[in-house]
Amino acid sequence: MLKYHKTLSILSAAAVALSLCGCGSLEDGRYGAGENGASGATSQSSAYNDITLPPMTEPPEETTTEPTEITAESSLPESEELPKESVSDISDVIEPLTTVAPRDYSALDTESHGYGQGVRFDNLNRPKGAVEFNNGYSKYGAEAIRETEEKVINLTFDQGYENGFTSVILDTLKEKGIKATFFVVGDYAERQPELVQRMIDEGHTVGSHSVNHYSMPELSIEEMTDEIMGLHKYMIENFGIQMTLFRPPKGEYSEQSLALTGDLGYKTVLWSFAYADWDTDNQPDSEAALSKLIERAHPGAIYLLHSVSETNASILGDFIDAMLEQGYTFGCEF
Repeated sequence: MLKYHKTLSILSAAAVALSLCGCGSLEDGRYGAGENGASGATSQSSAYNDITLPPMTEPPEETTTEPTEITAESSLPESEELPKESVSDISDVIEPLTTVAPRDYSALDTESHGYGQGVRFDNLNRPKGAVEFNNGYSKYGAEAIRETEEKVINLTFDQGYENGFTSVILDTLKEKGIKATFFVVGDYAERQPELVQRMIDEGHTVGSHSVNHYSMPELSIEEMTDEIMGLHKYMIENFGIQMTLFRPPKGEYSEQSLALTGDLGYKTVLWSFAYADWDTDNQPDSEAALSKLIERAHPGAIYLLHSVSETNASILGDFIDAMLEQGYTFGCEF
């Protein structure tokens, strides 16, 4: 696994200078806000309504990767792909920290919330938990559903470890002409460079799921910055891309973590549909899963699917066909 030296991060260094108080193996974690939606969910119930995310079956291994040095002169990433040979230092591709006003992070709520779309829906079949999350946190560049009434679905996949189905999923997306977003953890990017490169080459968006998949609200400002910018630098240096989308591990967030993520130039992307698809030893029935994916479709949907799922790999093509027949389109821009 990527190992990063805990140096002064972008914003904590800036904070010291300004004398402010404080400016995808997956671990066990609980997502979810249940019927209460996203705002104020503190019980850590599952995003899938009391279903627990299991641990990754392949524990990360430490490597001798050189430590990441991130300074106050480094800042907001731009969404673009860069020639690998042109990247010699992170300062070559990240602009100075001049566009973000200093923020007193100590004034923001640090209480951890577990996100979940809930089981209440509006007249457009949109989960109210997702809409409420947007209402509360869009000011930090965070969203759980796209703000549109158009029939568009955004497919996203969490890449914690490889189970042999990502290539099948990519084959289906290529066949159907559909683009998706893949959120990778640092270990996945290291272990599966060919698959990550294929995602990039075939026009998909690669987003960040952090270096180590730690719960963001449990970390300090410096540690959160290292989790985001450590993987950011790794992807620049090894794949020539600057990521701009972030999915917080375990769906856990605080007001402070969302604000910091936004100030680092990242948009937090949660989801408005997810189901119990991650347990490789207890995969959902294909017919029942397909029906669930179709029934829960709604305008601006962000679907969270796990690529370790054999069921997802087998039904993806049929799901795409069914949605196209209903007049939906697929997008991957946030």
